[in-house]
Formats: sequence, structure tokens, C-alpha cells
Amino acid sequence: MSKTNGTSDVLFENLVVQKFGGATLADPRLVRAAAERVYDQSKKGPLIVVVSAMGTTTNSLIELATQVSRRPARRELDMLLSVGERISMSLMSMALQDLGASAISFTGSQAGILTDDDHFNAKIIDVKAHRVQDALKAGKIVILAGFQGVSPVTKEITTLGRGGSDVTAVALAAAFGAKRCEILKEVPAILTGDPRVIPETRPLSALDYEELLEMTFWGAKVLHHRSVELARARQVNLYIGPAIDEDAPGTLVEKGAAVFETLRPLSLNSHESVLEIELLEGSPDESLKAFRDELTQLQIAAPQLLSWSGKSGHNRILVTAPQETLKAIREAMSKASAPRVVGGDLCSVTMTCSGGVGTELSTQILEVLKGKGIIPKELRIGPCSVSVFLESAQRTEALRSLHPLIP
Repeated sequence: MSKTNGTSDVLFENLVVQKFGGATLADPRLVRAAAERVYDQSKKGPLIVVVSAMGTTTNSLIELATQVSRRPARRELDMLLSVGERISMSLMSMALQDLGASAISFTGSQAGILTDDDHFNAKIIDVKAHRVQDALKAGKIVILAGFQGVSPVTKEITTLGRGGSDVTAVALAAAFGAKRCEILKEVPAILTGDPRVIPETRPLSALDYEELLEMTFWGAKVLHHRSVELARARQVNLYIGPAIDEDAPGTLVEKGAAVFETLRPLSLNSHESVLEIELLEGSPDESLKAFRDELTQLQIAAPQLLSWSGKSGHNRILVTAPQETLKAIREAMSKASAPRVVGGDLCSVTMTCSGGVGTELSTQILEVLKGKGIIPKELRIGPCSVSVFLESAQRTEALRSLHPLIP
């Protein structure tokens, strides 16, 4: 991904990229409120705004697709789902124009977001945002549809997968050398856990890229894991905070932002749905490749691999993915001897740590869970986290009982 020609100009020195999540644009009132914040920010310097689909639009569109097709083609899903962000970008631009601002909206393809041709899970390969650059030079606020792009090979519209608008925002910030990329949400900052499950969560004022990468890998929904990878690779400074309160401290994410000399638990995250899958016999590489090849043949996006275990040629993996993908995997594997789903009502609960995992943390976690009558199916200790895999019904109690371990 290269910088767009001309982005080193003085004009773009103070460029900010703002991304508004779907919950912050759920209805016309919220769109208008977001537009007012954008308008205020635009008076301070050039601005690109990336928008997600309004509220639960993406879920509704997927549900609509499954009502007419048991397994919708991924190419057609991309055509359908890209509509959600187009609605948001148009409404945001209209609201800004009504406020007296000069604004213009672009789809991902119009903005030069170039991707591979992996429908429903595409990766950005380059940004050639010449139209965006021209609009900025003309003094316009640029509103851009997140989550989507275009394959330069097939000329087809593609989508980036769940949370893809985060990736769009960071990619644009990297391409233009933006001062910062602001991810604006319905929460005040990155928190020590999911406030919908754990009422006592607290905000984290600063994080290092590595810490946030670990959190998002293990289920933190505040930011897409791929967007954090990209931010780290391109050294994009991130701010995560509320969409409405401009003065909220939020969370700053940059290299070396929060390095502690002592080891300490940092946050508690979870994947709500995890599948245990038994693969074909053979070497781990061969059996995993065969599984992924079969999914590709069935036009099912590859899930995220969380854990692998093998004994005497018998390989089992634990994976997670969006619900629609897990459902498709279940259906595809239901009639197979292998690969096949052997455990489907699981979840993961992970304690992410700053500075590494203390020697006693895994013991403390197991003792707390044992006190609640919870026996994990599997324990995984990594360099910066401890993960347990449990029955899904035990998830809420596990999260609430473990959160007090965070100082």
C-alpha cells in the first residue's frame, strides 16, 4: 500500500480520519449528531470520514439473503451488503451540506480502495485515492463508505468482512499519512471488558499496538484485528473514544504507549461462539490445508484459528467466526466423517496482560473458576494472555468472576 501521490503536501499535514461505527449512526438523529461533530472537526483541518452501515443493517441484509437462499453466493452477498454503507455515506453527506459544509460521498470503489478478489473477506492491497485527494484539495469533507472496495482484476465490488470499516479507516490514514485515525463508538474508550456483560469495566487510557492486537485476537470487539495489524505496520496513531463527547479522553494507541515494568492483567475478552473441529488424519499442515480447501470450494470464509491439538495423527482445532460463517461450517460438516464438528457449544475467555503473563495468573484463573463450579475444557497460555475454553452457558459467570483479577 503506497501513499497517495501528493499526500506529503502541507495541505494534508493535519489530516484526520474519523470512523463512525454502526451503533453511532443507528437512526437519523444520531447521523445528524455525528455530522455536527464532523462539521466542528472540519474547521480545524482536512478531514476524511469513514462510515459503517446504520445500526443492525448488515445483520438485517444477511438475514434477508438467507430467506431466499440457503447458502448465498459470496459475490452476491457483497453486492447486497455494500448497500448499507452507501446509505450511511449519503445521509452523512446530506446532513453536512444542510449544516452549510461542503461535503462529498464516495463508495469504496470510487475512492480507490483496491482489494483482492476474496468476496466477503477481501484484503486491501492498495489505495489509489485520487478522487479523495482532489476533493480534499477543493476544501471538501470526504465521506467514504467503509467495509468495501473493488478488485482491480475482476472489477467486482468486494467487502472486507465483519468490522471491515475499521480496516478502511486505518488504510486511508496510512495512505494519506494522517495525523491520527479516530475510531468513534458508543463507548467512552477501550474498556477492561465488555460493559454489556461486566458492569464494573473501567477505561484504559493508553495501549501499545501489541496489547491491542492480543485483545482483538481474543475477542475484543472495539476494533477489527486486521486494522490493528495495519496500524502497527504503518505506525498509524489511533484514538478510540465516544462519537458524541469530543472532550472525552478515550484511549490512545501507539508504539510504546503503555509499557509497564511489572506484569499485570489488562483486560478480559471473549469469543461467544467457538467450534471444535476434528480434521482429517495426517500432518497438521496437510489436514488444516484440506479443511481450508474444502471451505473455499464451498464458498465459506475461513474461520479464525484459536487453538490446535494433535495426537497420533488425530488433529483437532478450535475456531471462531461470525455467526453466519459458523452456521455454514456446521451445515457443511454435518454429513462428513472428517472434517467434522465435534463440539459446538463452546466459548473462549481470555485475560490479556501487559508486560507478559505472571507465573501465578493461570493458577488464579483456574481457582476462581473452580470456586464457581466451572471446569475449562482447555487452557492455553501465551506470551501475553491466558485463555480458557468453556461451555457457552458458563461464559457470563466466568467473565464476571474473573474481572476482579484486573487491578
